[in-house]
Amino acid sequence: MRHFISLAECSPRYLTELLDLADGVKREPEAFAGALNRRTLLMIFEKPSLRTRLSFETGMIQLGGHAIYYHTGNSPMGAGKESIHDSVKTAARYVDLIMARLFDHRHLLEMAHHAEVPVINALTDYSHPCQVLADLQTIREKKGTLEGLKLAYLGDGHNNVTHSLLVGCTKLGMRICVGCPAGEDFIPLPEVIREAEVFAAESGGAVELTDDPRAAVEGADVVYTDSWMSYHVPPEQEKQRTALFRPYQVNGELMALAREDAIFMNCLPAMRGAEQTAEVIDGPQSVVFDEAENRLHAQKAVMLRLTGTA
Repeated sequence: MRHFISLAECSPRYLTELLDLADGVKREPEAFAGALNRRTLLMIFEKPSLRTRLSFETGMIQLGGHAIYYHTGNSPMGAGKESIHDSVKTAARYVDLIMARLFDHRHLLEMAHHAEVPVINALTDYSHPCQVLADLQTIREKKGTLEGLKLAYLGDGHNNVTHSLLVGCTKLGMRICVGCPAGEDFIPLPEVIREAEVFAAESGGAVELTDDPRAAVEGADVVYTDSWMSYHVPPEQEKQRTALFRPYQVNGELMALAREDAIFMNCLPAMRGAEQTAEVIDGPQSVVFDEAENRLHAQKAVMLRLTGTA
């Protein structure tokens, strides 16, 4: 793999190897402490971030390298005074890796096309593969396996995390059921659903879509939700969206429909009283902070593999 743009481009074997490496990095961090000595990561940010910046920058430092934070709002590229082509071609002469967190997925693809160093997708409007790699690591850590498990996703299905979950779960033999309101503004993109159905047929997984939150959660091993107000959603839509998504709030009653040993996940940030209640996210089934920690380990694995150092 030259870049890490989408989980769809990764074979099941490659994903499993990344997860195994992430587990090894987490288990024995000192064994990798100098692996990226004298290597530099450029972190390009167009969207706000907490976990992405901290996990990538910390990970690079712990691997012996250096990370540069670069916000497009202060750059010629962000001001439209320099093309992505020229910016990336120049950056690749200075650094060993480029990580980008952007609004438009097309801009990331353009970066990857022109970059002479590996490019990592740290989030676009289309997908969030680093998050879901960490999610899969967390699920496997808690459940001992991925194959045959059911993940129920509740809420806004038309977002980057849902798209990457659909691909990641079905690549590795999981069943995924997306519970969301009907309508093209709220369901996953049709092309992603079709893609996931192909992967599911190959792996023994399954894809389901329903507007019934109770049916989505019933018998689930993993219950997952995300913000109802993603970064791209205008603030004036909050009242309308809250009313629409309220039936999909993960509360104690819904969690009771999942398996007794089900875990609860949210990629964060989270709003208690919105997409989930405090009793759920702060309760014994919640693994949200283990999930957040695993961003560090999973992304270390990605950087190690892309640089050929592990």
